Amino acid sequence: MVEIKTDAAMDAMREAGRVVAHALAAVQKAAGVGVSLQELDEAAREVLAEAGAGSPFLGYRPSFAPVPFPAVICTSVNDAVSHGIPTSYRLRDGDLVSIDCGAQLDGWAGDAAITFTVGTPRPKDLHLIDATQQALDAGIAAAQVGSRIGDISHAIDTVARKAGCGMPADFGGHGIGRRMHEDPHVPNRGRPGRGFPLRHGLVLAIEPMLMAGGQNTYRTGTDGWTLHTTDGSRAAHIEHTVAITDQGPRILTLP
Repeated sequence: MVEIKTDAAMDAMREAGRVVAHALAAVQKAAGVGVSLQELDEAAREVLAEAGAGSPFLGYRPSFAPVPFPAVICTSVNDAVSHGIPTSYRLRDGDLVSIDCGAQLDGWAGDAAITFTVGTPRPKDLHLIDATQQALDAGIAAAQVGSRIGDISHAIDTVARKAGCGMPADFGGHGIGRRMHEDPHVPNRGRPGRGFPLRHGLVLAIEPMLMAGGQNTYRTGTDGWTLHTTDGSRAAHIEHTVAITDQGPRILTLP
Protein backbone atom coordinates (compact mmCIF):
# COMPACT_ATOMS: atom_id res chain seq x y z
CA MET A 1 0.00 0.00 0.00
CA VAL A 2 1.27 3.46 -0.92
CA GLU A 3 0.98 6.09 1.82
CA ILE A 4 0.60 9.72 0.78
CA LYS A 5 2.15 12.00 3.37
CA THR A 6 0.71 15.21 4.76
CA ASP A 7 2.74 18.40 4.65
CA ALA A 8 3.42 18.00 8.38
CA ALA A 9 4.69 14.47 7.81
CA MET A 10 7.02 15.67 5.05
CA ASP A 11 8.37 18.33 7.41
CA ALA A 12 9.01 15.63 10.03
CA MET A 13 10.76 13.49 7.43
CA ARG A 14 12.92 16.49 6.59
CA GLU A 15 14.27 16.39 10.15
CA ALA A 16 15.08 12.68 9.85
CA GLY A 17 16.72 13.42 6.51
CA ARG A 18 18.84 16.15 8.04
CA VAL A 19 20.22 13.63 10.55
CA VAL A 20 21.12 11.30 7.68
CA ALA A 21 22.93 14.12 5.89
CA HIS A 22 24.93 14.98 9.00
CA ALA A 23 25.84 11.32 9.54
CA LEU A 24 27.06 10.96 5.95
CA ALA A 25 29.11 14.14 6.27
CA ALA A 26 30.69 12.83 9.49
CA VAL A 27 31.55 9.53 7.82
CA GLN A 28 33.16 11.20 4.82
CA LYS A 29 35.13 13.51 7.11
CA ALA A 30 36.37 10.53 9.15
CA ALA A 31 37.35 8.51 6.08
CA GLY A 32 41.02 8.39 5.17
CA VAL A 33 43.84 6.03 4.38
CA GLY A 34 44.19 3.57 7.27
CA VAL A 35 40.72 4.17 8.73
CA SER A 36 38.64 1.02 9.15
CA LEU A 37 35.09 0.60 7.89
CA GLN A 38 34.02 -0.16 11.46
CA GLU A 39 35.38 3.22 12.52
CA LEU A 40 33.21 4.86 9.86
CA ASP A 41 30.21 3.05 11.32
CA GLU A 42 31.10 4.40 14.76
CA ALA A 43 31.20 7.95 13.35
CA ALA A 44 27.66 7.53 12.03
CA ARG A 45 26.43 5.99 15.27
CA GLU A 46 27.67 9.03 17.20
CA VAL A 47 25.66 11.40 15.00
CA LEU A 48 22.51 9.30 15.33
CA ALA A 49 22.90 9.10 19.10
CA GLU A 50 23.43 12.84 19.47
CA ALA A 51 20.26 13.49 17.45
CA GLY A 52 18.23 10.96 19.43
CA ALA A 53 17.64 9.00 16.23
CA GLY A 54 17.50 5.28 15.64
CA SER A 55 18.85 3.27 12.73
CA PRO A 56 16.51 1.49 10.30
CA PHE A 57 19.57 -0.43 9.04
CA LEU A 58 20.64 -1.99 12.33
CA GLY A 59 18.97 -5.37 12.74
CA TYR A 60 17.20 -5.13 9.38
CA ARG A 61 16.70 -8.52 7.74
CA PRO A 62 14.99 -8.76 4.36
CA SER A 63 14.07 -12.13 2.88
CA PHE A 64 17.36 -12.53 0.99
CA ALA A 65 19.62 -11.91 4.01
CA PRO A 66 21.07 -14.81 6.03
CA VAL A 67 21.57 -12.62 9.12
CA PRO A 68 20.27 -9.25 10.38
CA PHE A 69 22.34 -6.27 9.22
CA PRO A 70 24.86 -5.53 12.00
CA ALA A 71 25.59 -1.82 11.42
CA VAL A 72 24.02 1.61 10.92
CA ILE A 73 25.66 2.22 7.53
CA CYS A 74 26.44 0.18 4.45
CA THR A 75 30.08 0.49 3.38
CA SER A 76 30.65 -0.64 -0.21
CA VAL A 77 34.23 -0.40 -1.47
CA ASN A 78 35.51 -0.54 -5.07
CA ASP A 79 33.67 -3.41 -6.83
CA ALA A 80 30.97 -3.52 -4.13
CA VAL A 81 27.78 -1.95 -5.41
CA SER A 82 25.73 -1.75 -2.21
CA HIS A 83 24.84 -3.40 1.14
CA GLY A 84 28.48 -3.71 2.23
CA ILE A 85 28.92 -4.62 5.90
CA PRO A 86 31.46 -2.50 7.84
CA THR A 87 34.45 -4.70 8.71
CA SER A 88 37.98 -4.26 9.99
CA TYR A 89 39.13 -3.49 6.43
CA ARG A 90 41.27 -0.34 6.45
CA LEU A 91 40.88 2.11 3.60
CA ARG A 92 43.69 2.36 1.07
CA ASP A 93 44.85 5.13 -1.20
CA GLY A 94 42.60 5.24 -4.27
CA ASP A 95 39.66 3.32 -2.80
CA LEU A 96 36.19 4.17 -4.07
CA VAL A 97 33.69 4.16 -1.20
CA SER A 98 29.90 4.24 -1.19
CA ILE A 99 28.13 4.90 2.12
CA ASP A 100 24.41 4.32 2.58
CA CYS A 101 22.78 5.57 5.79
CA GLY A 102 19.33 5.82 7.30
CA ALA A 103 17.80 7.45 10.35
CA GLN A 104 14.54 6.99 12.22
CA LEU A 105 13.40 10.10 14.11
CA ASP A 106 10.03 10.70 15.78
CA GLY A 107 8.51 7.82 13.81
CA TRP A 108 9.77 8.87 10.38
CA ALA A 109 12.65 7.59 8.25
CA GLY A 110 15.29 9.16 6.02
CA ASP A 111 17.65 7.36 3.64
CA ALA A 112 20.54 8.61 1.51
CA ALA A 113 23.88 7.51 0.07
CA ILE A 114 27.10 9.12 -1.12
CA THR A 115 30.16 7.92 -3.02
CA PHE A 116 33.64 9.40 -2.65
CA THR A 117 37.30 8.55 -3.20
CA VAL A 118 39.99 8.12 -0.56
CA GLY A 119 43.43 9.62 -1.09
CA THR A 120 44.49 10.02 -4.72
CA PRO A 121 41.41 9.67 -6.95
CA ARG A 122 41.39 7.72 -10.19
CA PRO A 123 40.03 9.81 -13.08
CA LYS A 124 37.69 6.97 -14.10
CA ASP A 125 36.27 6.88 -10.57
CA LEU A 126 35.56 10.61 -10.69
CA HIS A 127 33.78 10.10 -14.01
CA LEU A 128 31.71 7.29 -12.47
CA ILE A 129 30.74 9.43 -9.47
CA ASP A 130 29.79 12.30 -11.77
CA ALA A 131 27.66 10.04 -13.96
CA THR A 132 25.88 8.62 -10.92
CA GLN A 133 25.18 12.11 -9.58
CA GLN A 134 23.86 13.16 -12.98
CA ALA A 135 21.60 10.10 -13.03
CA LEU A 136 20.23 11.00 -9.59
CA ASP A 137 19.74 14.63 -10.61
CA ALA A 138 17.84 13.53 -13.71
CA GLY A 139 15.66 11.19 -11.65
CA ILE A 140 14.86 13.93 -9.16
CA ALA A 141 14.06 16.41 -11.94
CA ALA A 142 11.57 13.89 -13.36
CA ALA A 143 9.82 13.52 -9.98
CA GLN A 144 6.99 15.90 -10.79
CA VAL A 145 3.31 15.87 -9.92
CA GLY A 146 1.43 14.40 -12.89
CA SER A 147 4.33 12.23 -14.04
CA ARG A 148 4.83 8.54 -13.25
CA ILE A 149 7.45 6.28 -11.67
CA GLY A 150 8.54 5.23 -15.15
CA ASP A 151 9.55 8.81 -15.94
CA ILE A 152 12.01 8.74 -13.03
CA SER A 153 13.28 5.31 -14.09
CA HIS A 154 13.72 6.36 -17.71
CA ALA A 155 15.60 9.53 -16.76
CA ILE A 156 18.07 7.56 -14.63
CA ASP A 157 18.53 4.85 -17.25
CA THR A 158 19.14 7.40 -20.03
CA VAL A 159 22.06 8.95 -18.15
CA ALA A 160 23.52 5.58 -17.20
CA ARG A 161 23.41 4.29 -20.76
CA LYS A 162 24.96 7.48 -22.15
CA ALA A 163 27.83 7.05 -19.66
CA GLY A 164 28.30 3.41 -20.72
CA CYS A 165 27.47 2.15 -17.24
CA GLY A 166 25.43 -0.83 -16.10
CA MET A 167 23.01 -0.97 -13.18
CA PRO A 168 22.18 -4.03 -11.08
CA ALA A 169 18.99 -5.69 -12.22
CA ASP A 170 16.19 -5.92 -9.65
CA PHE A 171 17.54 -3.16 -7.38
CA GLY A 172 16.38 0.44 -7.26
CA GLY A 173 14.67 2.99 -5.11
CA HIS A 174 11.53 2.74 -2.99
CA GLY A 175 8.84 4.53 -1.14
CA ILE A 176 9.77 5.69 2.35
CA GLY A 177 7.91 7.09 5.35
CA ARG A 178 7.18 5.46 8.67
CA ARG A 179 9.36 2.58 7.47
CA MET A 180 12.54 2.70 5.43
CA HIS A 181 11.14 0.50 2.65
CA GLU A 182 7.59 1.14 1.52
CA ASP A 183 5.67 0.90 -1.75
CA PRO A 184 6.13 1.77 -4.54
CA HIS A 185 9.30 0.26 -5.99
CA VAL A 186 11.31 2.75 -8.08
CA PRO A 187 13.26 0.85 -10.77
CA ASN A 188 16.40 2.43 -12.17
CA ARG A 189 15.28 1.57 -15.68
CA GLY A 190 11.84 1.79 -17.21
CA ARG A 191 9.52 3.30 -19.80
CA PRO A 192 8.26 6.88 -19.50
CA GLY A 193 4.59 7.35 -18.81
CA ARG A 194 4.28 3.99 -17.05
CA GLY A 195 3.95 2.98 -13.43
CA PHE A 196 2.51 4.55 -10.29
CA PRO A 197 1.34 8.18 -10.74
CA LEU A 198 3.24 10.85 -8.86
CA ARG A 199 1.19 13.14 -6.63
CA HIS A 200 1.75 15.66 -3.88
CA GLY A 201 2.79 13.87 -0.68
CA LEU A 202 4.42 10.82 -2.25
CA VAL A 203 7.93 10.38 -0.81
CA LEU A 204 10.55 8.27 -2.58
CA ALA A 205 14.13 7.20 -2.05
CA ILE A 206 15.73 7.60 -5.47
CA GLU A 207 19.03 5.75 -5.76
CA PRO A 208 20.94 5.03 -8.96
CA MET A 209 23.74 2.45 -8.63
CA LEU A 210 26.10 2.62 -11.60
CA MET A 211 28.67 -0.04 -12.52
CA ALA A 212 31.58 1.13 -14.64
CA GLY A 213 31.95 -2.12 -16.60
CA GLY A 214 28.61 -1.64 -18.34
CA GLN A 215 27.10 -4.96 -17.24
CA ASN A 216 23.83 -5.26 -15.33
CA THR A 217 24.72 -8.52 -13.56
CA TYR A 218 26.00 -8.79 -10.00
CA ARG A 219 26.95 -11.41 -7.46
CA THR A 220 26.29 -11.63 -3.75
CA GLY A 221 29.35 -11.86 -1.50
CA THR A 222 30.04 -14.56 1.05
CA ASP A 223 28.52 -12.40 3.81
CA GLY A 224 25.13 -12.83 2.14
CA TRP A 225 24.66 -9.06 1.93
CA THR A 226 27.22 -7.29 -0.25
CA LEU A 227 26.45 -6.96 -3.95
CA HIS A 228 29.54 -7.01 -6.19
CA THR A 229 30.00 -6.38 -9.90
CA THR A 230 30.53 -9.66 -11.74
CA ASP A 231 33.34 -8.25 -13.89
CA GLY A 232 35.26 -6.66 -11.01
CA SER A 233 34.61 -3.13 -12.24
CA ARG A 234 33.95 -0.33 -9.78
CA ALA A 235 30.55 0.93 -8.71
CA ALA A 236 28.99 4.08 -7.29
CA HIS A 237 25.74 4.59 -5.35
CA ILE A 238 24.18 8.00 -4.65
CA GLU A 239 20.73 8.49 -3.12
CA HIS A 240 18.34 11.09 -1.74
CA THR A 241 14.94 10.93 -0.08
CA VAL A 242 12.67 13.12 -2.22
CA ALA A 243 9.14 14.38 -1.61
CA ILE A 244 6.86 14.97 -4.60
CA THR A 245 5.14 18.33 -4.10
CA ASP A 246 3.01 20.72 -6.11
CA GLN A 247 5.98 23.10 -5.97
CA GLY A 248 8.36 20.52 -7.44
CA PRO A 249 10.60 17.83 -5.95
CA ARG A 250 11.78 18.54 -2.40
CA ILE A 251 15.01 16.85 -1.31
CA LEU A 252 14.63 15.83 2.33
CA THR A 253 18.15 14.51 2.96
CA LEU A 254 20.15 17.70 2.56
CA PRO A 255 22.13 19.09 5.55
